[in-house]
Order: sequence, then C-alpha cells, then structure tokens
Amino acid sequence: MSYSLNSTFLLTILLSIGLFFFLRASSKDRTTTVEISSSQEPVQVLNGLCEWLNLRGWKQTGGDFEQRILIFKGQVVSSKFLAIFLGFLGGFGSCALGLVIIQIYPKLDWWPILLGLIGGPLSGIVYFKKSAREEKFELRLISKNENDSTFMRLRAHRDELISLENELGEKFQLKSDGSLFKTPI
Repeated sequence: MSYSLNSTFLLTILLSIGLFFFLRASSKDRTTTVEISSSQEPVQVLNGLCEWLNLRGWKQTGGDFEQRILIFKGQVVSSKFLAIFLGFLGGFGSCALGLVIIQIYPKLDWWPILLGLIGGPLSGIVYFKKSAREEKFELRLISKNENDSTFMRLRAHRDELISLENELGEKFQLKSDGSLFKTPI
C-alpha cells in the first residue's frame, strides 16, 4: 500500500469520525442554569417572560407556588434541511471511503461504493431522530431585596437563554454574569 493511499484512507476515516461526533453533538443536552436580576417588579418581569415564552411556543405545564417555580415545556423540531444535507454528506463520505477501500483492495470490485447507500440515509435518520426532543424551561423567583431588585434562576437550553437575554434584556433591564456569551474554549 502506497503512502498516498495510507494518508487518503486516514483522512477519510477522520472525516467519518468527524461526522459521527457532529451527529452526537447535535443531540447533546445543552441545559444551562443562569441567575439574572432586574430592577423591575417581579410580577412585571414574570408576566413579560411568560408572554415571551408563550409566543415562542412554550407551554406552561406546572409549577410550585411555595417554591416560586414555573415550568414550561416545548418540543424541539429537527431541521429537515439539515437532515437532508447531513444525509448527502454522509452518503458522499461513505462513497469516498468506498473508493479508498477499492484502491486498497482492488479485488473487491465496485462493492465498497455501496457504503454510500448505508452512510447517507443512516446519518440523516440519526440526526432527525436524535435532535427532536422535548425541552424544559424552569423559571424560579429567588427573592426581591430592599432596593427593588428581582432575582431569578433560569434553567433551560443555552440557546434559548441567549435569545431571552438578547430580546428582553433591555426591555426588562435583565442583568446576568455574562457567562452565556463566553465560549468554553
């Protein structure tokens, strides 16, 4: 086996591993907890947050008055476009792996190219099934102190919390520690 075939085979395997980890990351739970404060009244902030969540498709499913918790649930829908795109990428990547295998083992004839018929639909289906899930949004009123500040603890998907802070931050004077906008790298 020549050096170029070895390196091509290695790069093709690495691309397959990258696709696997992308599919795994697309269904990873990114639930985050953040504490925010507002200088407005708790009723006003809670009503605004509930209205915003309802507009975004969240449904209030429960809560606990004594612990001051509101729970919302929403359904995350898979992107059909991304599922088809990943299907094509998986198919082309599997065909590329088949072509490399043909170069390494010419006696197999054209059969390894059929890996594309497995890799394409499999990667699209895996993404489509795993990324569709039910999410929870928990909102807990912690306290209201003497200088009329409202403190809340929110627990939800990281992207939803970022949207909340971007869209309602100025309107309700929401302040957090800014950790949502920092990357872990």
